[in-house]
Amino acid sequence: MNNELHQKAMDIINDSIESVKPDEAVRRALKAFAPKGGRVLLVAAGKAAWQMARAAVEALGRVDGGVVVTKYDHVKGEIPGVKCYEAGHPVPDENSFAATERALELVHGLTEKDTVLFLLSGGGSALFEKPLISGAELQGITNQLLASGADIVEMNTIRKRLSAVKGGRFAQACAPAKVFSIVLSDILGDPLDMIASGPAVPDSSTCAQALAIAEKYHLNLSEQAKALLAQETPKVLDNVTTQITGSVRQLCAAAAATARTLGYEPLILTDCLSCEAREAGVFLANMVRYQRTAGRRIALIAGGETVVHLTGHGKGGRNQELALAAAPGIAGLDGCAVFSVGSDGTDGPTDAAGGFVDSTTQAALKAQGCDIFATLADNDAYHALQKCNGLIITGPTGTNVNDVSVALVRA
Repeated sequence: MNNELHQKAMDIINDSIESVKPDEAVRRALKAFAPKGGRVLLVAAGKAAWQMARAAVEALGRVDGGVVVTKYDHVKGEIPGVKCYEAGHPVPDENSFAATERALELVHGLTEKDTVLFLLSGGGSALFEKPLISGAELQGITNQLLASGADIVEMNTIRKRLSAVKGGRFAQACAPAKVFSIVLSDILGDPLDMIASGPAVPDSSTCAQALAIAEKYHLNLSEQAKALLAQETPKVLDNVTTQITGSVRQLCAAAAATARTLGYEPLILTDCLSCEAREAGVFLANMVRYQRTAGRRIALIAGGETVVHLTGHGKGGRNQELALAAAPGIAGLDGCAVFSVGSDGTDGPTDAAGGFVDSTTQAALKAQGCDIFATLADNDAYHALQKCNGLIITGPTGTNVNDVSVALVRA
């Protein structure tokens, strides 16, 4: 491994993630927060929930009660007046259901003078859940969708209809209290009703779309689940004000700024990357080979969220798979590297944020008897990258605004 290149990659990653942490964004959004004099209750859900809740309580001084539901190992301490829970992601578990029940109990029986400050971030679809079917079936459907390669919009179109809190139903549970919602977006184009499946947003998706997705991916559904897919979700909510903050565009811009300070000419290719992770990795490697002929040091940057179609039984995530898929294409190109990370610090069901490869990666793995193409077929990028010190581990970052992938090119 080229240690100098690896350090440059970490500088870009750390600066990019720091730029999209939600603390200042939450404080800025709260300038428009004007409760009516009743109780102020806080509910935060998602992978950035703890960070957002802490920033909100610090800005407000106090709240009259609160519930935080976030991913395991994402609670970093106590927040005054707020109970913090950790639960399952990307598949909801019993702790998801129990914590969501606590949130529903908190907002039960409110008056029109009360206000619910609702802080939402990516991951909320799994973490914030009260299923209308059995928990076991919901987990099974979630696993089917994850394995199928369905994108996040398709997944959430299904999940909304199987839930008592998604698709605007949490806002209905808060009524007649007002809901002031601050949303950290992790979906391309920032569709409010799809971020964490839109618990406090009118749903724009339709039953016909949900049924078409179920047919497209041949989902195994009970009769109860099929009936729920045919029931419409709330289309109008009159008790909600929403502010959206944070985006993958900001993540890409920060990566570009740091790359420039490191002597690279940054080129943002897109902030809406959406394809198979392996395809994105191969594309970036091809771009490296092409740009090497320009005779300049270039940083190619792509933001977005790829998908992985599971074909094997290994361990990994979309960013690790993207990086590993790029390794054969840049083999032997001295001074070149490709890396990709999730801004939340967790890539798939692993402790890694993503992966890093350079011109030596393929040879290093071959020397250990590891074939990259066979590894990708088994979706086992984690263990391959682990063998060559290519895992990027940041720990939970407190934010979640999609992924950023970077290719560093030296002529």
